Amino acid sequence: MLNQMNLNSASIKRDWSDHAIWWEQKQRWLLRTSWTLEKYGIHADARLLYMPQHKPLKLGLPNGITLRLHACFSSPVFQTLMGICRMLNIRHPEELSLLRPLEEKKKKKDKDSAEEIYDLTEIFSPLKSSFAVSRPCLYNGMPAHFADSPKMEAIYKMLSVTQPPPAPEVVAKQYRPASVVDKAHINGRWLDSSRCLIQQGIRENDRLWLRFKYFAFYDIEPKYDVVRLTQLYEQARWSILLEDIDCTEEEMMLFGALQYHISKVSQSEPKLLSSSAAMDDLESALQSLEVKMDGESSSASEIFVVKLKHVTICFRPKKLTLKGYKQYWFKFQDTSISYYKSKEESIGEPIQQINLRGCEVAPDVNMAAQKFLIRLLIPAPEGMNEVYLRCENEQQYAQWMAACRLASKGKSLADSSFQSEIKSIHSFLAMQRTNPSSHGNTPANDESINTHSLVSPRYHKKYKTKQLTPRILDAYQNVAQLSLTDALTRFLQIWQALPDFGLSYIVVRFKGSRKDEVLGIAPNRLIRIDLGVGDVVKTWRYNNMKQWNVNWDIRQMAIEFEGNVNIAFSCVTADCKIVHEFIGGYIFMSTRSREKSDTLNEELFHKLTGGHEAL
Repeated sequence: MLNQMNLNSASIKRDWSDHAIWWEQKQRWLLRTSWTLEKYGIHADARLLYMPQHKPLKLGLPNGITLRLHACFSSPVFQTLMGICRMLNIRHPEELSLLRPLEEKKKKKDKDSAEEIYDLTEIFSPLKSSFAVSRPCLYNGMPAHFADSPKMEAIYKMLSVTQPPPAPEVVAKQYRPASVVDKAHINGRWLDSSRCLIQQGIRENDRLWLRFKYFAFYDIEPKYDVVRLTQLYEQARWSILLEDIDCTEEEMMLFGALQYHISKVSQSEPKLLSSSAAMDDLESALQSLEVKMDGESSSASEIFVVKLKHVTICFRPKKLTLKGYKQYWFKFQDTSISYYKSKEESIGEPIQQINLRGCEVAPDVNMAAQKFLIRLLIPAPEGMNEVYLRCENEQQYAQWMAACRLASKGKSLADSSFQSEIKSIHSFLAMQRTNPSSHGNTPANDESINTHSLVSPRYHKKYKTKQLTPRILDAYQNVAQLSLTDALTRFLQIWQALPDFGLSYIVVRFKGSRKDEVLGIAPNRLIRIDLGVGDVVKTWRYNNMKQWNVNWDIRQMAIEFEGNVNIAFSCVTADCKIVHEFIGGYIFMSTRSREKSDTLNEELFHKLTGGHEAL
């Protein structure tokens, strides 16, 4: 039939190079052109479709913009994603993935309002594999394929410039997860990276979301990562506005102030981001205020003692446990904390010595309440022990926080970066400090500020607009002098410092248990959470993991950790392939290094995430 069509329409020229045969019954592409149909096992009753491999797809970005572009329907989703990210000038596509969108409940009056879709299908030819590998050449700060016409330049600007604060009705219309179970259901929508789009039921002109899936951001450079940094900010902003991640009231006001500032500066600055000597490498800034360690560590064993008696410590293995803080005398030596009942007893044996190498350090600060807590997760044979240090004031907190961060990376307090770390922490705290004297210089009623667009709906139920406005403007005084790049970076720093940052939830049933529980998947650990009360039951780190296996027949995961610790569970709200891919993906992220940053080891990614379907 195809040959007959060509004879009857010889005057019509068409490029068939992108077409391939799809075997419908077996859900398989026949891409090996050297193979015969007999070798594929195809018989006379097989239904074969000859169709293009690249088809239009509607893609929703984190900033709310919808694009219509050509995507490859015959390659694994990971390769398709690489092509999309290469087109949009987003480096490190391994950090992102595609997921099915949530169904929106449209009201009657919304039926007539057509969504604006920006079409890229007429500009770009179908993407070849080589298109998704190398770094693009930039012309006037954008890829050459976006510089062809004013229309394309305008689309690229929408990708690379932060969007203004959303209208209140837009925020109200968005889906807000009400519980951890709702968040878990969203994570069940990720596509399988090892299978192609059509194998997963995606058809031409279907809608998908492009989102950051792995919260391990690497090698961010403003010169090359304009779109990546902007879209990351937008995803972080919506996670705050929709209460996908919890934060304190003080942090919410600071988030609102930063959004207000970013919106104002992005309208006045001609360029989104400019490269500077101080900000050429944002990797350290995006790692929760970790400063770049460019000095060599001293090998001297130096003892550092904070000579303030009111450092207190409390062991709280569960999130909601209520215990008082007990006062001890502490001292730091190398990478360990030792604590004693009093200063006089510090010359003898300590009550306990805690080695901080490899631990996790997180802040828990409220400047208004003068609350300065340091949260430590200490590796233990059966998981992680949770420890809180409470400091008396800001100066003490900055010293101990800096010391703990260096110790977690195996560096002593003699390291040359110690003072830089303290200075960075003070800078971070200064943004959260309220300025009562600044109210006289700040307009009591700024018409350009719309609090409904800057804070989550919960705070509009709690406070009136006239109460929120001065608080946001007060926080704004601490960030008003930041450049756009610095403001975006600060927003992401505070976002990454939140206790629940980077957690992806899946409802699971552990082997031997009669009730469902929640598995929290973080960039460096797994967390077992009680579904009823939210307590952290157990934590396991990836670097203590010996192996993990999936029984694909019964869809059960089994993980073995050091110390003869074994766990097994089945997944309730997602396929076990999604959990397997999360774990393998995060382990892959940890293998990246600066020397290999320009090349993506696709084979290793599929080996770690593909399971029995690995290519």
